Amino acid sequence: MALFRYKALSAAGETLSGSMEAPRAEDVVARLQEQGYLPLEVGTTLDEGAGEGLAALFRRKAMDAAGLLHFTQQLATLLGAGQPLDRALGTLLDLPEHPQGRRVVERIREAVRGGLPLSAALEQQHGLFPRLYVNLVRAGEAGGGLQPALLRLADYLERAAALKAQVVSALVYPVLLLVMALAVSAFLLGVVVPQFNELLESTDVVLPWYTQAVLAGGLLVRDYWLPAFVALALGLLLVLRQLRQPGPRARFDAWLLGRPRLGELLARYETARLARTLGTLLGNGVPLLASLGIAAQVLGNRALAAALEQAAEDVKTGQGLGFALGKTKRFPRLAVQMVQVGEESGELPAMLLKVADTFDTETQRAIQRALSALVPLITVLMAVLVGLVIVAVLVPIYQLTSSAGVL
Repeated sequence: MALFRYKALSAAGETLSGSMEAPRAEDVVARLQEQGYLPLEVGTTLDEGAGEGLAALFRRKAMDAAGLLHFTQQLATLLGAGQPLDRALGTLLDLPEHPQGRRVVERIREAVRGGLPLSAALEQQHGLFPRLYVNLVRAGEAGGGLQPALLRLADYLERAAALKAQVVSALVYPVLLLVMALAVSAFLLGVVVPQFNELLESTDVVLPWYTQAVLAGGLLVRDYWLPAFVALALGLLLVLRQLRQPGPRARFDAWLLGRPRLGELLARYETARLARTLGTLLGNGVPLLASLGIAAQVLGNRALAAALEQAAEDVKTGQGLGFALGKTKRFPRLAVQMVQVGEESGELPAMLLKVADTFDTETQRAIQRALSALVPLITVLMAVLVGLVIVAVLVPIYQLTSSAGVL
């Protein structure tokens, strides 16, 4: 998903501007037109100046993922207690901690007071509420069960956030360990080793080749660390910029899926997200083809999203979802088989949620197994690097003291 900035004209002639997450600029245009706006300009945020890019890093969203979850849970609770929608939204005005969030809730309440359904009011918030959210609310309104739909939506958001939090928290320790290893290596090479270089140059000891290599590396780090850091940062920014383009991103995602262990882990993680999204949408009465279109935008891996879009095309021709997913050869076989069983039994939404639970668990176990091997590996590599530096420096000093003792 890319972040696009847009300008649009409302029916009253008012110029609106904002940002919206979508796979392509065409999706932003279509979404604005669905909301009754005339798009004037749509562009990725990468086209903005450096100052705007830095400002975007520190700009607070009107309602983040946690705020969206709390809003959904509280609104479902109030509606379940028998409060009318207008009054429930008024009660929620004080829920957001920041003025931007309160203004969002106030705009929603005013739109509902003006006669709009809640789904239309949410859709008018310039992309703040995802299509998944809006469509689930619309399906609940159509079926006369807005409060149950919000409860299922809150459960979906909570489980999705929990899976993401578990993955992130599992990666924190190895990332910190890797950063520490790099910092220790840079300190040894850039600060400690050059001091020994000055000492050893003043002697007549013949330095071994590995000592000369370590000393040369230390001088390079000491003298050129800043240009190297700038070059590395610019290279990283260039790579990230390229990955925001659809073609390079799709090729990179396909390459990731082809990696033996990493690809399997990514496929499990994305399959869990896909299954939970589809199961929640279908369980709330959203048609299958519409659900597939929304789920394709939830997937972070563009290669899997393209495979799902191809499966949707096959479903349009009358093929079963499980068979269509199996044809892509992108999704785990277990998930495909479970989907086929769900179709045959007529319990596809429930089976999709079971698929999500199954692959949530598998993802967590795979991450734990990977970390159980990765953390000791990083520790060993750091110890080996420090040991090599110490040996490379101490061997010449030992030779020097030995020759001095002989003399």
